[in-house]
Amino acid sequence: MKYLILLSFVITFSFGQAQNPYPQDYFRNPLDITLVLSGTFAELRSNHFHSGLDIKTQQRTGLKVYAAAQGYVSRIKVSHYGYGKALYITHPNGYVSVYAHLDKFSPKIQKYIKACQYEKESYEVEMFPSVDELPISPDEVVAFSGNTGGSGGPHLHFEIRDNEERPINPLLFGIDIKDTRTPFILAVHAYTKNENAHVDDHKKRKELRLIPHKNGDYSTEPVEALGDIGFGIVSYDKQDLANNKNGISNIQTFYNGNKNFEMDFKRFSFAESKHINRFIDFEVYKEKKSRIQKLFVQSGNSLSMLKDVDNNGYVTVEDSTNTVYKVRVRDFKGNESWLSIPIKGRPAKEVLEAPELKPNHYIQADQINELEDGNVAVYFPNKTFYEDFYIDFGIDSDTLNLHKDIVPLMKSYTITYDISNYSDEDKDKLFIAKLYGYYKNPSYISTKRLGDKLSARTKSLGTFALARDTIGPTIKPKNFQDGKWLSKLNYLKVKIDDDLSGISNYRATINGKWILMEYDYKKDTLTYDFGDNINTETENNLKIIVTDNVGNSTTFEATFFRK
Repeated sequence: MKYLILLSFVITFSFGQAQNPYPQDYFRNPLDITLVLSGTFAELRSNHFHSGLDIKTQQRTGLKVYAAAQGYVSRIKVSHYGYGKALYITHPNGYVSVYAHLDKFSPKIQKYIKACQYEKESYEVEMFPSVDELPISPDEVVAFSGNTGGSGGPHLHFEIRDNEERPINPLLFGIDIKDTRTPFILAVHAYTKNENAHVDDHKKRKELRLIPHKNGDYSTEPVEALGDIGFGIVSYDKQDLANNKNGISNIQTFYNGNKNFEMDFKRFSFAESKHINRFIDFEVYKEKKSRIQKLFVQSGNSLSMLKDVDNNGYVTVEDSTNTVYKVRVRDFKGNESWLSIPIKGRPAKEVLEAPELKPNHYIQADQINELEDGNVAVYFPNKTFYEDFYIDFGIDSDTLNLHKDIVPLMKSYTITYDISNYSDEDKDKLFIAKLYGYYKNPSYISTKRLGDKLSARTKSLGTFALARDTIGPTIKPKNFQDGKWLSKLNYLKVKIDDDLSGISNYRATINGKWILMEYDYKKDTLTYDFGDNINTETENNLKIIVTDNVGNSTTFEATFFRK
């Protein structure tokens, strides 16, 4: 009996090791607080899967961030957007840990990066220190948590990547969270693969009535169908110590007891992350902000997280049959919820449908497509789109109507305007904008000019237009006045703004010497730390030049005194 128990343990242990080959006691929690997540690994985000854990920092900044293990700083990146202040540590076992949205680095790293910023005279820098420059000891404080870059609130973004730069769920390495709650299923939809199939006499997508049960599972009323059909769900998870909605860890589907689809959110590459827009129902997301996860695979969806996919995840429903489709949704801790969909096979009733009015222009996804009318041309490279479709294309004066933004794209395309009919004065101030919302507010797209041609690359459809910006940015002091003593101030703060094309760059000097001013675009604020000791005079002249994206510049000057 003892032998059988031991054998059972060995088999179970070996299976667990085979399922999770990652070291369990190598990496530590990067914060000295209980781990509470505002975002989970591979969570569904706009145009990408989330590549790490978002760890809550008690709604404040400045918490000590510890190295997850011994190693060396292999990369430091400081940017206005995205990860903000980010630190990358390479470890002896080949993995890389990443810490983002930091408020500041530890003193030795801060000294290193500030020297680089002053040398390059740029706040935004990216450095790759050598193995010997910034060694990191176990449990060393390497930074302080913040809210920089594209962060929506104070937190630490934490990643672990392999030696191919692929992010891996950090929870696989033994970092733990408290989670005893089962995932939630919010909605379920049925899809037909082609015109030969139907679900309850519907030929396309149909939302099914979801029935929650007291045990945490779900079902739907029986559906009547025939042919190849697929399903999609809206689901999320909640941990014990937070009420926010997080992503799930695994989805499996079964048809009559046989597994036919799995999505396992353990690891992915950044190159494939864009295919999230093929995994979700992109049209529903853009129009209703709901992310339906499609439990079937369409052309172009090459996500490595897909496993055991049979018949591309579709099920074939035959006439006069009674079958059951089941979905299992799990979080990382193994809590699971089940969804059962009874299916009755029967032919569709005769339904008269109005003929669909389609646009005149047809896009073939596997070749180059070019559209042109008047002074506007659009160039779609080969494989910009996942599939062929009819596209809306029309020009009204300088406004380009290019379909609705409900079609996912794999790559960027180019819009070109001929501006030869504009005056030379206007040409310098024009840019291409995407129009948003009911009032069609223009938003700047990075625009290049070559002679009388303006061009911009974008990765979304919609409405575009030429816009003109002739007004320079505004610059206003926030915590000081011209001609005043500032001896008691630790920081100098200035508010900058541009209400049309947006801020492109800025430059600040004191007595002619370049100073490092940190730009927080969320607060429209430039901040200078007097601790940099650039100003050594009693009387100081501050000069700031801010330029927008079409070249309009504004200069601000002030005198201050300091001992």
